[in-house]
Amino acid sequence: MTYNIIATGSGGNAVLINDAILIDCGVSWKKLEPYAKQIRLVLLTHEHGDHFKPSTVRALHRERPSVRFVCCDWMVKPLVDAGVGKDAIDVAEPTPPGNTSKALSYQNFAIVSPQPTQHNVKNCAWKIYIGKEWLFYATDCSTLDGIEAKDFDLYMIEANHTKEEIAERIAAKDAAGVYAYEREAARNHLSREQAIDWLAQNMGGNSKYVFLHQHQD
Repeated sequence: MTYNIIATGSGGNAVLINDAILIDCGVSWKKLEPYAKQIRLVLLTHEHGDHFKPSTVRALHRERPSVRFVCCDWMVKPLVDAGVGKDAIDVAEPTPPGNTSKALSYQNFAIVSPQPTQHNVKNCAWKIYIGKEWLFYATDCSTLDGIEAKDFDLYMIEANHTKEEIAERIAAKDAAGVYAYEREAARNHLSREQAIDWLAQNMGGNSKYVFLHQHQD
């Protein structure tokens, strides 16, 4: 399994798996266009602008009408509003942790299953099976407690901040009398410590991981 992190963080998120599956579309069309001809599936997590850029989604749909947009029900309206036809949208049913019985299959190319995660809007992680390998992808979540992805081959997971770092940033801004966005980040984003603890409970001997969505001031 290969991955290309086109962008990650508060400035935009888009990750390309095996040159064919795009996870989130929160970058400009100029940034995505070089990869567009290879994209077959787009998996979406939630509607925040750094993960979902309507103008880029619209351009991709126009240039690549065969691309399937896969999402949970809460992303259907944003997709339609962006100009994507309903016939290009596949609605994936969120499954309970550990359950992939209702996963969507794409002609032996990929099997995908969303797992609901906690954030300040409706959001999901994705379990993806491609070429006999499993990928777990999760960003913008306050916790992964209760979600299992045992012995997956690759984990791409948020590690937004360390607890010490975020506390120092909040204290400095409080002292300066300015708004501390970091409080919101700490409530709604996985810390490095949380990510490491969760990975330790799920990774197998040959598993690999990549940290995503690093904090940007």
